[in-house]
Amino acid sequence: MPAFALAHLHDTPVNEDILNYIERIQATLDPFGGRFRVHGAEVEVREGDWPGTVVIIEFPDLDRAQAWYDSPAYREILPLRTRHIPGAALIVDGVAPDYDARRTAARLRARAAG
Repeated sequence: MPAFALAHLHDTPVNEDILNYIERIQATLDPFGGRFRVHGAEVEVREGDWPGTVVIIEFPDLDRAQAWYDSPAYREILPLRTRHIPGAALIVDGVAPDYDARRTAARLRARAAG
């Protein structure tokens, strides 16, 4: 099952550290099968408030996503971003290809019914 690293980044300035980070991040992803799914795209806000941009990176599974984030190669370049861009980052498990939200609703209904 795929897993994803997501970042909601605010105030994304372009400076030498950020450029260095962007130039080096792919090499940290490759050993873990990570691939950008969203990077540098304009965000169209439909509900609520969303200052900044979003980054989504897909990994083959949760273990590899976690291993990438904790890897020495990524930890080395991480401060290049975090010193300049505030925001939140998370790792989340994806859903199986046969996922159906109706099954989730049925489980939640059963739980609520006691």
